[in-house]
Amino acid sequence: MQYLHTMVRVKDLDASLHFYCNLLGLEEISRKDSEKGRFTLVFLAAPDDRQRALDDRAPMVELTYNWDPEDYDGGRNFGHLAYRVDDLYALCDKLQAGGVTINRPPRDGHMAFVRSPDNISIELLQKGDALPPRAPWQDMENTGSW
Repeated sequence: MQYLHTMVRVKDLDASLHFYCNLLGLEEISRKDSEKGRFTLVFLAAPDDRQRALDDRAPMVELTYNWDPEDYDGGRNFGHLAYRVDDLYALCDKLQAGGVTINRPPRDGHMAFVRSPDNISIELLQKGDALPPRAPWQDMENTGSW
């Protein structure tokens, strides 16, 4: 058995790609447009998994964009995606500067939670040992839910 991907339905493909690629740092591996099915599938992988994903050996995130408008409720019911990152504070700085709310700040230098434009919870975990607590993160309160 091999874990292949997690599919997330998105309402605005451009906003979602901006979040997942430009801000979070994932890379687009492939894209498929289906005229008959009226949808677009975009597969994304973490940079360190890029080559393995191209070789079909790494898990990916599949963004499914249905061309006809639909409402998707219950993003929190999905659970969350989790990514190990090289520098938790630097990524949270970048996300916050990009307009992303840090729902659970990285107070402990180990973990943070943010949400995608489609309200999907994303867990960010520091690679290796936790970073020493640092301002402004160490004193930040939670915002919303994750």
